[in-house]
Amino acid sequence: MNHSVVTRFAPSPTGFLHIGGARTALFNWLYARRHGGSFLLRIEDTDRQRSTEAAIEAIVDGLSWLGLAWDGDVTYQFSRVERHREAVAELLKAGRAYNCYATPEELEEMRERARREGRTMRYDGRWRERDGKDAPADVKPVVRLKAPLEGETIVDDKVQGRVVWQNKDLDDLVLLRSDGTPTYMLAVVIDDHDMGVTHIIRGDDHLNNAARQTHIYQAFGWQVPAMAHIPLIHGPDGAKLSKRHGALGIEAYRAMGFLPAAMRNYLARLGWSHGDQELFSTQELVATFNLEGIGRSPARLDFAKLENINGHYMRAASDAELLAMLEAALPYLPGGAAVAAKLDETTRGKLLAALPSLKERAKTLVQLIDGALFLFADRPLAMDAKATEILITSGREHLSRLLARLDAIADWAPASTEAAVRGYAEEAGLKLAQVAQPLRAALTGRGTSPGIFEVLAVLGRKESLGRIADQAEPGARTRSSAGI
Repeated sequence: MNHSVVTRFAPSPTGFLHIGGARTALFNWLYARRHGGSFLLRIEDTDRQRSTEAAIEAIVDGLSWLGLAWDGDVTYQFSRVERHREAVAELLKAGRAYNCYATPEELEEMRERARREGRTMRYDGRWRERDGKDAPADVKPVVRLKAPLEGETIVDDKVQGRVVWQNKDLDDLVLLRSDGTPTYMLAVVIDDHDMGVTHIIRGDDHLNNAARQTHIYQAFGWQVPAMAHIPLIHGPDGAKLSKRHGALGIEAYRAMGFLPAAMRNYLARLGWSHGDQELFSTQELVATFNLEGIGRSPARLDFAKLENINGHYMRAASDAELLAMLEAALPYLPGGAAVAAKLDETTRGKLLAALPSLKERAKTLVQLIDGALFLFADRPLAMDAKATEILITSGREHLSRLLARLDAIADWAPASTEAAVRGYAEEAGLKLAQVAQPLRAALTGRGTSPGIFEVLAVLGRKESLGRIADQAEPGARTRSSAGI
């Protein structure tokens, strides 16, 4: 494998894998796969108070569900603390970092002065050139980087273009805290260097970090990786994405019944474009993804578009493939456990037979299950409000008359059941819908369903006649009970 390109996804395990993080991971994965390189996973767990095992599990599980396989083992940043300290010792020895003994009171005084003068707080460098022999005995020092004081720091960002910072506006950042723990800025740079990362693709909320991290790279004499800072995802109203917009963990999208391939397609198009093409197989994404196609404006989350793409993937799948995907998803879907408990050879066969109709009407696996619930319902079926209304207004009378005709059919098939129902409608001077609706209510408990003759075929003769008899007039049920 060509390892000339190495990307990484480096989340902090303080919560779920949200949709923005999932897109960042996808972009890194696609770029590495496009160039035959490596995609690495690093868990940035140095914040011990906020990092949790549950969050790590959610991140790993979310990436696995999305199909974003990483190369090699997961790296845990906290396990590398000794390496980070050793690297700082090298900088101190080379005179590129220094011990700073500024007290909390002194730092607060600097903050207060900055507030009064209406500017951002900057450390004033008071220990930059001082000898540690002058240090107060009761202060444990932090270690600060000797950042350049003059000139400019430039990042030629692959998305944002040329970004320039004036070095006089950037202070000497802390590398090691007074308790000896490394700061995020330091750990990220050392880890990216040691892991051989060539391209840093991350959210543009990290853009300001790029200048400071460039200073750290330069202090070590290391090559700065290429950087691409991608715009964040906004809600449909253009405001920053929040929980009210559906800024949920990726596991929530799985529970809403979205397919991994559809999520990959949707997330890839959320801020990246390739002409007017909307639908991409994963192979096409790998073949075409590039950093030049990422726009500078924030992308907007659009559930309707996601549902439409998901519906496309469901319809494009073969019935057997879709059934396998549905079964794999059942533990995560609302009501899925109840359906899974009823899946046996018979019900699985019925579900497979119903899928051609069901998938035309559904855009998510949740909608698919909802449409299929009639297959698993116990008799007598519970009726929804619409079905109850249909049956009350002369529906039972039609069912009673239809029951005998359907009971007499020897060859139970869509053509024969349709002939019997149409024959009854014509004799009664009714439109087909006037007869089909009571049948639909009796067979599914709902006012909507797949085509009624398909429903009859999928349920089979015995179950269909039993359900119709349950809702027909009592006399008709008795007369037809021998055939049910």
